[in-house]
Amino acid sequence: MALAAARARVLRALSPPHPLGQVLVAARRRLNVSVNCLDQHVEKSPNRVALIWERDEPDTAVHVTYRELLDLTCRLANTLKKYGIQKGDKVAIYMPVSPLSVASMLACARIGAVHSVVFAGFSAESLAGRIVDSGCKAVITYNQGVRGGRIIELKRTVDEAVKNCPSIKHVFVAQRTDNKVQMGDCDIPLEEEMTKAASVCTPESMDSEDMLFMLYTSGSTGKPKGIVHTQAGYLLYAALTHKYVFDYQQGDVFGCVADIGWITGHSYVVYGPLCNGATSVLFESTPLYPDPGRYWEVVQRLKINQFYAAPTAIRLLLNYGEEWVKKYDRSSLKTLGSVGEPINKEAWQWFYQVVGEGRCTLVDTWWQTETGGICIAPRPSEEKAEIVPAMAMRPFFGIVPVLMDENGKVIEGNDVSGALCIAQPWPGMARTIYGDHQRFVDVYFRAYPGYYFTGDGAYRTKQGYYQITGRTDDVINISGHRLGTAEIEDAMADHPEVPETAVIGYPHKIKGEGAFAFVVLKEQVAHVDRVKEELKTIVASKIAKYAVPDHILVVKRLPKTRSGKIMRRLLRKVVTEQSNNMGDVTTLDDPSVVKEILDAYQKYKEKSSS
Repeated sequence: MALAAARARVLRALSPPHPLGQVLVAARRRLNVSVNCLDQHVEKSPNRVALIWERDEPDTAVHVTYRELLDLTCRLANTLKKYGIQKGDKVAIYMPVSPLSVASMLACARIGAVHSVVFAGFSAESLAGRIVDSGCKAVITYNQGVRGGRIIELKRTVDEAVKNCPSIKHVFVAQRTDNKVQMGDCDIPLEEEMTKAASVCTPESMDSEDMLFMLYTSGSTGKPKGIVHTQAGYLLYAALTHKYVFDYQQGDVFGCVADIGWITGHSYVVYGPLCNGATSVLFESTPLYPDPGRYWEVVQRLKINQFYAAPTAIRLLLNYGEEWVKKYDRSSLKTLGSVGEPINKEAWQWFYQVVGEGRCTLVDTWWQTETGGICIAPRPSEEKAEIVPAMAMRPFFGIVPVLMDENGKVIEGNDVSGALCIAQPWPGMARTIYGDHQRFVDVYFRAYPGYYFTGDGAYRTKQGYYQITGRTDDVINISGHRLGTAEIEDAMADHPEVPETAVIGYPHKIKGEGAFAFVVLKEQVAHVDRVKEELKTIVASKIAKYAVPDHILVVKRLPKTRSGKIMRRLLRKVVTEQSNNMGDVTTLDDPSVVKEILDAYQKYKEKSSS
């Protein structure tokens, strides 16, 4: 019955003349994502505002209409074509959120190239790894970035990265600041070239299953995965979820403050809102710049109707009190959203009561890079249906969640917990891991054959609602960014004095989770503190600053089974202070290692508190 009802809801949602149904019809006619996001709106309402770029500098918002965005996109697309980029080629985009970065994504889509956006906070090594894995022919970047009043040397990072990327033929460099940067033989001044380009670019005819983009996400092994999304299914799902989860109405100003380097930025800053003809806010700054009232001042000035943010930001702002919120008029707000990680009840209540004044719908959304869009959220639902604080609750149209036990059996009934899987395909699901389909099958479908395994655990309440309980693998969620512990361990292993490391996630008041590293040093290492600082520098340069462990504890050895596997659950118990409940330690090669680590942890704690 539930499955039949879900199917009926989807069919009703997609029935023409509903505009979202037309997306699917258009896809069958082999049209183009950029046409759905731009041309169709330019035909009807060319002067409607598509983007409001809230620049880092306060009170300097830039409005871009659909006509202007189409012009920008076509000129950029023609520039890419001029320099040899064609259908099927891969293009890396290393830019913070801006109209030009959105146009870069849409320009790739228009000519059938595949974009790979890399978060502009990643190191040169992380950028190079993603370029090499995807075989990108070009990079689009800025001379510099600006965030929180600070200059970020983007071009310098790209220069360092492309030294190790033989596939790169050109680097297109736009100007975010007036500062000059070094330009080499393969560097192209982007705006200069765009002024010479035609403002009309015929869109490439695309099949519904052609690649639209790839986006790298962390796995439990050290190598990031290039998740592949395709044309029609992804766009349809992003548009549907944007409209129904947030109750988007024509004329609303939609404020998702995510970066385009993450899937949230792809689906709910760019593709979902633009397909629906919305006005989407591009937030370049930080929640604390120039003060903790920045979000709410922007809400007041831009009259934002839907506000979508990460729990990390909400927890951070909660610490600054209510006065920064109440200083500004938030009466335009209708819907609040939470994304990236489970939100705790204190943050939920503050978001709902203080920011939303107890009158805005608050949707705690669960989804992943791999799902393409929101899968579980309190809305859509029957009118005025209850919303339980800090709970994702209801599956979206066509999403059929199931909970699995340790033996791979479906758990029936309510008031139960298990591994969260999805029982049938949906339009927005990822199609593969680029260059490694077997890994795609192994990671997502082998654990529970016939089901998509999310890697998360969940609890189904007595009422049948879903609450996400966290990861079941070695992936941690730092400030909404998924990161494999193996990535951090691999980076730290490069230090010549560190033969072994084990990294685990632990609860962090602001970030949700933080990284805690246990390291074994070689004998006779005299400068322990220096090694710790060097390890932090290595992680920052190889991955990104947010990946740097909050704590590094030096131990003599790690807890291992007789087969040599590190028992990370024991390290988690130590850090979360559950040492009286260590469970079975008989499989350890030497159980006395537990007391050894506990003693080291206790001394570390005492030293830190003093």
